[in-house]
Amino acid sequence: MTIILQIYVFILAAFLGYQLISRVPALLHTPLMSATNAIAGISLVGSLIAAGGRYGTFATVLGFVAVIMATINVVGGFLLTNKMLAMFRKDGGAPKPHGK
Repeated sequence: MTIILQIYVFILAAFLGYQLISRVPALLHTPLMSATNAIAGISLVGSLIAAGGRYGTFATVLGFVAVIMATINVVGGFLLTNKMLAMFRKDGGAPKPHGK
């Protein structure tokens, strides 16, 4: 894949992502964020493969940095989603009893 094609795909993905996120209603941001966190888990698996493979020292270092960044992204995303979901609870964050 040439560099021009890679830049084209990156710009197209950034434009598409911006258009998609800007058109999602605010009510659906929390479920969309949860799904995005699950997808970010896939990037964590890919970075683990890159870090653990025998592709050379440079690839291992880049894979290690990717593992750290992906872990921060996944953990931070789930913590933020949990905080957002707690905002919908009426009694200060305690779970509602069933049947009421």
